[in-house]
Amino acid sequence: MLRVRSEIGRLRKVLVHEPGLEVDRMVPAMMEELLFDDILFGDRARDEHGQFRRLLQLLGVEVVEAEDLLAEILDNREARAWVFDVVLEHIATHTRSRLIEAPSVQLASALVAGMLAEPSHGRVETADLYDLAPLPNWCFQRDPQIVLGEGVVFGSMSARARYREALLSRAIFRFHPDLSEAPVLLDPIGSSAGLAHPTAPPRACLEGGDVLVFSPEVIAVGNSERTNREGIHALSAALARREGGPRFLIVVEVPRRRAYMHLDTLVTQVDRDACLLYPPVMLPGGGLEEARVFEVDLHASTQTFLPRADLLSSLGRHGIDLMPVPCGGEDPVTQHREQWTDGANALALSPGVILLYDRNIGTADALARAGFRVVDAKTLLLGREELDLADRGRVCILLPSHEISRARGGPHCLTHPLVRD
Repeated sequence: MLRVRSEIGRLRKVLVHEPGLEVDRMVPAMMEELLFDDILFGDRARDEHGQFRRLLQLLGVEVVEAEDLLAEILDNREARAWVFDVVLEHIATHTRSRLIEAPSVQLASALVAGMLAEPSHGRVETADLYDLAPLPNWCFQRDPQIVLGEGVVFGSMSARARYREALLSRAIFRFHPDLSEAPVLLDPIGSSAGLAHPTAPPRACLEGGDVLVFSPEVIAVGNSERTNREGIHALSAALARREGGPRFLIVVEVPRRRAYMHLDTLVTQVDRDACLLYPPVMLPGGGLEEARVFEVDLHASTQTFLPRADLLSSLGRHGIDLMPVPCGGEDPVTQHREQWTDGANALALSPGVILLYDRNIGTADALARAGFRVVDAKTLLLGREELDLADRGRVCILLPSHEISRARGGPHCLTHPLVRD
């Protein structure tokens, strides 16, 4: 069962992936292609991610590991054939022969962590290191799929290096018994999945970090470095006049900058009446970088994208009045620094209870001034304090983030909600 009709309803079930061998197998030459800004110390990243998962479980959230779902479907003969025909269509014959009889857990690991090539004296080219390249970005489960209501929209990743992630998501949602009944609202790459990474323009690109569900009636999508107009028009067409679907689509056109890779790096909702945001882009008067905003009525006979002043006023037109809490606080330098370290990328566990990276001190101070009690995750994990998501009250839980933040994705990026109240 899937159900996501907001960004803040109490989180019941969430999809994650622990950074595994794939981050240990990444070399510096791959950083640009894989959209990382550094290579990770895998053991430290796994420790931080482990604390994150344990905290979710402590607070009553069911945590689902994507690689476990992948291994489970590979016990299904039809699913395994689909993976070899589609996901692994172009691998070399010797690599295919190594995988064809592999146990499901081993095959799932190879699909995510990749496969190292046999050592060869004098090898210098990065591509020669692998028979199957690793997927370090798969820890960011926000992007390969988008759960809207009771259905799913599949992503179409902008980078060739992430294309296999989108196919693995399709395999899981197509074959896993817990997910296979979910209606597919949109598949931007359709029946061409797996033939090759499509490169001929115009190609629809749509990633989950650019889609925010503000209410059953209103969703926002970023026209960003990763999601293009073709992807947005495909989403609009798929949702148009859909019974039970959202009524309004708000498009936020953000500057094409590495720092602003997705809309959720610039704004996330943290309570019924509050959001974290990055002022230079998301507030009026922000200057040259200010986002342009458009809105379309999905129930209208003609899909017309009408200009709006900004995201918050557009949301306000539909009864969603959000107080902006500035990422980094009021200091412009801190705003710039903490937007880069995902200070605007919070995950709500329930209205007013959020997870944030602990390195974003200015943002935590701004949340404290807005009435949030700031708590270190370790105090909850060690039982020094208790928290009940059913209680009303604003709480910001700070997660350890020395290493995992180097991958450039915050708590919102690391998760994909499957069920929210």
